[in-house]
Parts: sequence; C-alpha cells; structure tokens
Amino acid sequence: MQRRGALFGVPGGSGSRKMAAGDIGELLVPHMPTIRVPRSGDRVYKNECAFSYDSPSSEGGLYVCMNTFLAFGREHVERHFRKTGQSVYMHLKRHVREKVRGASGGALPKRRNSKIFLDLDTDDDLNSDDYEYEDEAKLVIFPDHYEIALPNIEELPALVTIACDAVLSSKSPYRKQDPDTWENELPVSKYANNLAQLDNGVRIPPSGWKCARCDLRENLWLNLTDGSVLCGKWFFDSSGGNGHALEHYRDTGYPLAVKLGTITPDGADVYSFQEEEPVLDPHLAKHLAHFGIDMLHMHGTENGLRDNDMKPRVSEWEVIQESGTKLKPMYGPGYTGLKNLGNSCYLSAVMQAIFSIPEFQRAYVGNLPRIFDYSPLDPTQDFNTQMTKLGHGLLSGQYSKPPVKSELIEQVMKEEHKPQQNGISPRMFKAFVSKSHPEFSSNRQQDAQEFFLHLVNLVERNRIGSENPSDVFRFLVEERIQCCQTRKVRYTERVDYLMQLPVAMEAATNKDELIAYELTRREAEANRRPLPELVRAKIPFSACLQAFSEPDNVDDFWSSALQAKSAGVKTSRFASFPEYLVVQIKKFTFGLDWVPKKFDVSVDMPDLLDINHLRARGLQPGEEELPDISPPIVIPDDSKASDIDESSVMQLAEMGFPLEACRKAVYFTGNMGAEVAFNWIIVHMEEPDFAEPLTMPGYGGAASAGASVFGGLDNQPPEEIVAIITSMGFQRNQAIQALRATNHNLERALDWIFSHPEFEEDSDFVIEMENNANANIISEAKPEGPRVRDGSGMYELFAFISHMGTSTMSGHYVCHIKKEGRWVIYNDHKVCASERPPKDLGYMYFYRRIPS
Repeated sequence: MQRRGALFGVPGGSGSRKMAAGDIGELLVPHMPTIRVPRSGDRVYKNECAFSYDSPSSEGGLYVCMNTFLAFGREHVERHFRKTGQSVYMHLKRHVREKVRGASGGALPKRRNSKIFLDLDTDDDLNSDDYEYEDEAKLVIFPDHYEIALPNIEELPALVTIACDAVLSSKSPYRKQDPDTWENELPVSKYANNLAQLDNGVRIPPSGWKCARCDLRENLWLNLTDGSVLCGKWFFDSSGGNGHALEHYRDTGYPLAVKLGTITPDGADVYSFQEEEPVLDPHLAKHLAHFGIDMLHMHGTENGLRDNDMKPRVSEWEVIQESGTKLKPMYGPGYTGLKNLGNSCYLSAVMQAIFSIPEFQRAYVGNLPRIFDYSPLDPTQDFNTQMTKLGHGLLSGQYSKPPVKSELIEQVMKEEHKPQQNGISPRMFKAFVSKSHPEFSSNRQQDAQEFFLHLVNLVERNRIGSENPSDVFRFLVEERIQCCQTRKVRYTERVDYLMQLPVAMEAATNKDELIAYELTRREAEANRRPLPELVRAKIPFSACLQAFSEPDNVDDFWSSALQAKSAGVKTSRFASFPEYLVVQIKKFTFGLDWVPKKFDVSVDMPDLLDINHLRARGLQPGEEELPDISPPIVIPDDSKASDIDESSVMQLAEMGFPLEACRKAVYFTGNMGAEVAFNWIIVHMEEPDFAEPLTMPGYGGAASAGASVFGGLDNQPPEEIVAIITSMGFQRNQAIQALRATNHNLERALDWIFSHPEFEEDSDFVIEMENNANANIISEAKPEGPRVRDGSGMYELFAFISHMGTSTMSGHYVCHIKKEGRWVIYNDHKVCASERPPKDLGYMYFYRRIPS
C-alpha cells in the first residue's frame, strides 16, 4: 500500500512507502462498519458520476462509495465525503492508449488483454484497431487519500475483498430497464399457439373504449377470444378498476387479454388469467387482426414503416436531417449532443429546446452549487439534481471539445476525417423522469409533446423555492360557452402550456397536384412499379390559426340557467400570453384500421408570429351571462371511493393538468363531469398538494381531503407534523423548511433533514420561506390566481422539433435551435450548423416574446 497525494495535490504525496498487511488492516479497522457488500437490489453505479458525466474514462476517473455504491467524479467526491463522512471509495480508471505501431507502420498484433475487467461501454467513436484499454482499480481512504491497489487479497481483510469483488462484478443498474432484457424474461403463454377466437363479428375501434360492464374508460383489457372490452383490477398494473376482465374469465374460461392503449408495432401488454402473470403472445398480430386491429402493416421494415411507405418517406428523412449536405460540427458551451439510448430521441430533442431557454438555465445551472449541496443522500433520485446535471452537461462545453490539431492531421492522413462528437448519455436522467411511467420507462418511441407536458409537470412538482421556470410556458385560456337553449354565455379560464393547432387540410393550396399524385400512386401500387416522389399538402399557417379559433360543439356541460346539463358552443381565446409560446401542429391521427397515420403536410410557419388578435375580450355588450350557480358539491360516499369517472379524468388530463390532480377534481365534485371538475382545478391548482396522489377518506387522508373540498390548504405545514419533528430535537425552522421541500410528507421530510446535516439555520432560505408562508396566509382573503407572465402577443421563432416516420410510435426526432444568429441542428449526439432548416416540416415550435 502507498500513501500518495498526486491526485489532489495532498502535501507529502511525493513520497511512498510499503506497509505490512497488518498496517493495512489497522488502517481499515475504523472504517470497516461503513464498508458494505452489495446486496440483491442495490444499484451499483460504476459508469457515471451522480453529479456530472464523468466516467472511469475521464481524466480523474470515478470514485465509488463503498457504502452507498454511488459514483462521483474527482470534482464531486469531496462533497460526498464532507456530507456523509463516508471515507472509503473505490477509484476506477480506464486508460485509453493508442496502439504501438510496428516497423511497417501497422499496429502490432494484439494479445489477449487481461487488464480490462470493468463492465463498461467503450467509446463507439474510438477505432478498436487503433486503441487499447487498460483498467485500474484501487481503494482510496479519505481525507488523507491513502491508496490501496487492487486486487490485494493477501493484505485486505476478507470482508473488504468480498465487497470489492462484488462491486467490480456488478452489472449496470440500468440493465433491468432494457426492454430487451425484461421482455425476454416473460414466459410464452401455453395458450397462445392454439388460442380459440370466436367468429362473432366484433371489431374494435381505435378509440372511445369503455368497459362493457361499467363506465370506466381506462385500464381496459381486450379479451383475445371473444373481443370483450372490460376493466382490469388494481392488483395487476397499479391502476384502478372493478375487476370485470377477471370476472369475465371466471365466467367463460377465456384465458388471454391485451391491454388497450399499449398496442404498438413492437407488441403490447398481454396477461394470462389462467397462468396468473404477464406473458408473451408470439401470435399477437394475428390475434389482434381477428378484431380489426392491424399491427403487421406497421411492422414491415425498420423504423416501423410499411414497404409502400419507404419510397415516399425517404425525402422526409433526408430533408429534416439535412442529409446530402456537408454540415459543419459545432463544439463548445451549448453545443453538446445527447446519445441515443434506443428510441430516446424524443427526450433529447425536448431537453435541447428546454435548456436553450435562459429561465431554465438560471434555475438549474445557475443554482448548481446550492442544488448539489442540498441534494438528498441519493442524488440519482432527485429531480432538481438530475436536471442541473443535464443542464450543466449540455451548456458547460466540458463534454463538447473539438479534436486537437494533431488528431485532425492524423485523420486527414488516414482519409478518415470524421467529426468526433460523442455527446453525453442521459441514462440516469431518463431513468428518473420516466420512473413509474408505463410509456416513458419503456424503450419504445414516444410523443415529444407528451414528454414535454410530463416534464413541465415534474418541474411544477419540484420547484426550487419560489422559483418555477415552467411559468414561462404557462398561460390562461378564456373559454366562452353559449348555451344552445337559452343563448346565455359563461366565461371560464383554464391554464395551459402549449397551443395546439389543427391541420386545416381543406385549405391546401396544391389540391390539383395532390389529386394527380394520388392517382399516380394508386396506379404504381396496382402495377407494382416504383412509387412516385411524395407530394405534400401545402397548408397556409393562417388557415391553421383560423381553425384554432373556430367554435366547437359541446354536448354535455352544466347550464346553471337550466340547472341541468345542456348542449352549447365553445370558443377559446388567450386570457394571457406566455413569455414563451409552444405551438404543436396536430399531425397525427388513427385510421379505422388502427394504423397510425401522419398528415404529410408542409405548413409555412412564420419567423415572426402575431397572435394579439386572439386576446380574450370577456363579456361583450348584449351578452347575458349564465347565473353564477354552481352545481351541488357531492361529498363522495366512502364506500364508493373507487367510483371515479375516468372519462372526465382523461378529458382534464388532455388539457395538460397532472393526472392525480384530475382524479381528485373528479372525485371531490362527485363525478359531475369534466366542466365542474375543471372549476375545482382552477380553485385548487395553487395548493402545495395539488398534484399529489388522491388519498381516500378513511385511509389516513380525511383531514386533507376535506380541507381540499371546502377551501384548500395554505402553504403552512400542519402544526401537528411540525410538532412531531421538533419533538425529535430538530429546530422549528428546520422542520418547516423540510416539510415545504417535501410537500408536507413526514417521512420524506425526515429524510431531507438527515441529508442536510449542514443546515445550521440557513437564514436567507428560512426568511424566504417564512415570507412566502406569511404571504400565503395573507392571500387567503385575496387569492392571486394562477402564475402567468402576461405581455405582448408578438413572438419570434427560436427552435422547432421535427418528426420523421409514420406515427409517434416510430421514427425519429431532431431539434433545430437558433443560436448566436444561426440555426443549429441537434440530431442525437451530432450537433452541426444547419444549412437548410426545414421550418415547414416541424411538429413543435418554440417562440419567444418580442419585448414591446
């Protein structure tokens, strides 16, 4: 063993001395209680720092705590040591060296390298014929930085040797999340090969499902024998249900069912009632086709494209990715790419756009020291820490450095001049933000718009003090509904985060060209000739904007004049304009054969956007307002606590509100419909537990639930919970701060306190929190309303996300962002200057307000 200070410049590091085995054992004795052997279920991080994207291949290597098995780069390991007192770390370093050349200039024959023992991914951009790897592991004891080279079986205590071996041989904590791993573990159902299917003429539509025995519209299962659509039960996928699918199996013996809403070109969730477990159905496509659900047409080739779609789609992929154009790689701060983890491009595109917004940069990267210092004991499970880590990785330029001159000369000499852009891997971030989400946690392609709203929800729920960067997207929509019977009107407001523009196909300016193309395409298909080049419908942006403001029919809303439900006509306008406007072009739909379809359209999106004419006007002269008589509030019967109108829940969720908040709104308004529940949301959306899961009365949440019904909670933590924490010896201010940081959850608050031992009356933070509390108490008499940043309706385009492929369940996303006066394309890990940004083919557009 040696004592060295070279890594951190510790005085006395220049000398070294050998020590006997007894000396090593004596040195480790004080730390033995903190050294653990990883157990089953422990996550061992060996590839990536919890606070940065340092890895064993980084210059300083990686330090793995021998107690928590979290990993830290050289810049952050001291922080963990100071916070936790954990002293023993395993230092992992992968050395990458260029191979020695022979006399003829070629690399020497490679011998079997026994020095590679870390289970790490090598850099794909490094040519294996030119580079070789050597792994090094040693124990480091803080604060004196004693180093013990590994392996060292003779000198180390047996427990330490076992712990080191277990850490080195552990698998990546993300392997279990790889669908290729868990899907293959599912057994093939013994009923799949010979499943009987009734020829009863049942055809399942692509939407609008409802349980055949109750009114539930989610957690629905299609029985693969007779086509019955029935609700599931709580025990299987953590969703509510009345168990009618299971009852149907007990009545009929039909064993297999597939969950509606999970069907993609890659498969679906299949459950066997007889075998009592999730299973694989190798003949799922055939079994679904029996009921009119056609998967095979979506599964013909790579990227989920049909054979007949390949020819037309080539143009879209080439245009959006700017293929065929020599694009100049970009390096430095703000020009770091994100590696594709397998259909993770939707996440990459959204996050690049998000962190191009100054408010998000300031909220996370600008608060980096404080967020990292106040992170919980496991920073991999903290949203703000992982957002800050990702933002710093993208913006710092630390992971986007151009090749040095000598490397460029060598590449030119080899005629292999390729941009060496590695990017950073968002694996830890994706694992956290997609946790418990059935779609984002999979390896399937997802909708970028849905992920954007999911991310906004997470930002809302994990705000940093009083700062909430997602406020820049928030705006109020004024909805005017006119009762068809009384002609009276009602004005309401709701919160939204993006503007959804319908595609006005009827306004295409090249209809003759489209008709000619369709005739040629059909003739080519009939004669099996190559398909013609795709012709897109050219849609004026003004037509889409006009379609947005046109009235919609409302079949079921509460008319206070009639004291009953009635039909009406609804129009929507902006009651406030957001600082940043996100516009989604609604390009995707489903055909009657269940095949997802995408409108092939080109929309002339403007660089400068003026929507001032869409400003809400309120009650107009001559209009008569509906009486302000709310429908009766129905306190739900505890015995029917699970009877929630899921169709109303989904209507509210589609507006962008958190799912749990929608469930509470429907529950506490007695299933009176989406409109009544919407009014509840407007009243309660500023409450700290707004997006917390619904706690039914009688199950530990009666007090808070009742308070939510009759006026809401202020932001002051309940005194009884504060008293519990202070009775343990903690300061009152510390208890209040911890409860506020954890949405008044006692268990999480205690964990927060233990993870912040340096609290010591952080006066600024406490004063800020107390002022917020006083402001909230005062505001009870005069509520401030939803947080919006109203201003002018003039905007300029600064980013857009484009999609290639036939549906959101397949294909690829890229992002274009205007930086320093020029457009830049972000295509996963590749970041280049854009030559021809395809602004007319985007899916989501990001506009910033022009100061008036």
